[in-house]
Amino acid sequence: MRRRHLGTGAIAPATASSSLNVGRRSRDLEALAGGEVVDVLVIGGGITGVGVALDAATRGLTVALVERRDLANGTSRWSSKMVHGGLRYLAQGQPRVAWESAVERAILIDTTAPHLVRPLPGIIPLTTMVSKRMGAGISLVMHTADGLRAAAGTSRKVLPLARHIEAEEAGVLVPATVGVAMRGALLSWDGQLEDDARLVIGVARTAASYGARVITYATVTGVDQGGADIVDEISGERLRVRARNVVNATGVWAGGLAPQVRLRPSRGSHLLLRAKTFGDPRAALTVPVDSSGKRFASAIPFPDGLVQLGLTDDPADVEISDEPVVPDVDRDFLLHAIGSATNRVLTADDVIGGFCGFRPLLDGDGSSTSDLSRRHAVIEDRRTGLVTIVGGKLTTYRRMAQDTVDRLASRSGVSCGPCLTALLPLVGAQPRNSVAPAHIPERLVRRYGSEAEVVAAMTTAGADQLQPITPEVNVSAAELLFGIEHELAISAEDLIDRRCRVGLLEVNRAAALIQARSLLDRAAKADPNSRPPDIREGA
Repeated sequence: MRRRHLGTGAIAPATASSSLNVGRRSRDLEALAGGEVVDVLVIGGGITGVGVALDAATRGLTVALVERRDLANGTSRWSSKMVHGGLRYLAQGQPRVAWESAVERAILIDTTAPHLVRPLPGIIPLTTMVSKRMGAGISLVMHTADGLRAAAGTSRKVLPLARHIEAEEAGVLVPATVGVAMRGALLSWDGQLEDDARLVIGVARTAASYGARVITYATVTGVDQGGADIVDEISGERLRVRARNVVNATGVWAGGLAPQVRLRPSRGSHLLLRAKTFGDPRAALTVPVDSSGKRFASAIPFPDGLVQLGLTDDPADVEISDEPVVPDVDRDFLLHAIGSATNRVLTADDVIGGFCGFRPLLDGDGSSTSDLSRRHAVIEDRRTGLVTIVGGKLTTYRRMAQDTVDRLASRSGVSCGPCLTALLPLVGAQPRNSVAPAHIPERLVRRYGSEAEVVAAMTTAGADQLQPITPEVNVSAAELLFGIEHELAISAEDLIDRRCRVGLLEVNRAAALIQARSLLDRAAKADPNSRPPDIREGA
């Protein structure tokens, strides 16, 4: 049955639980297998897919989302984890994308997920590699970006104005630049995301609170005007999902369902180094990688003593996969680029982890993928009615979802309200400066916001739930339990690689998987219906 929408621009209260788990998945599958017809079937559980599901559900449409693996299994967990305001796009002559980025950053940082997005300063050292002309050009772009920030409604108290700083101040922010010959540095601010996969989980759970059926480990085998055929990867059963409208939000895999969509995926590689390598920086370090002043590489500090180097932007000349490996050429490029502005030579021995993802860029006339526009596109197949959303980037996922559902709303027979997601906080959202009780670990507040106390209260027999699961892994059993009971984590890999992100460092992954499997086994013994048959990555 369709839910009624308010039709006034007001946000109706959520009517369902936001908790996602195996039991709810089974009930949702049963309803769909029983012949329920949904208004919108979304294929793909990355940030774009869950964004479409949330937008449609909050407009009063009935929604089902299916994902062949886990939420955030592909590109959406391999981003730079920055909520960009469009500085790069201004430099590349894409003002429309820059403006859209500034607007969406403002929504994310102030309304949607203030618990997950925080201000981060960044410096561009004015070394001998940056000519005075290039420096002046970058400074102009920064001040233009400040204008976009102000117009988008982000206060300078949240993201201060860009300015020139002396070399001494640059050295305080990024100690690795001390001693590097420079004529000062350019300082600006942007948004940093705690974890891209956690954003996906938050959007999916918020959609579920508005009634969306979210089903992972369900592979689509065929799409037509009446819905899709899927295989439940857990039971092996085949079923039909009936839908009035179908959205293809599968990113770089979109062509598998919509062959007419021409993509030129680009590869974005990142490296992980220990923060002490850079002197425990308090700001990002960004350096131009060519004389154009349009391409940059950055070393971005993250919690838990890490710095992330990124990012490349080259054609994806390898097979598209869920677990892409950073090529040696990308590793060497990033180490050289960032090392050019530091007081030590960076080598492969400094690298303790790495990852890369693929951007679903629309094919264009640019000679390289870095020249292709980051604008998104909503493409409709007139024969099947399938709507495909491609392009864009993580920061603009909400606008991509809005445009997709707007296209559906323009169809005959689709009755829904206006887009409301710009006003809707996600599950867990709380004011940025909220003070948590003293007994709540800071890590939980960073990652779970207003739900941190709920996570801390998770209990099971025989363990201190807030202690690290291993001496090397700063993740508690409480977080893993919360992932099982409320975040649709089905396998140990779901927990380690996408709920807690331990898997980013392979050295810690094996021990963490043992602990995760132990907790899953305990949960299954306590409630045999709480866990399906075992799943392994790549099965």
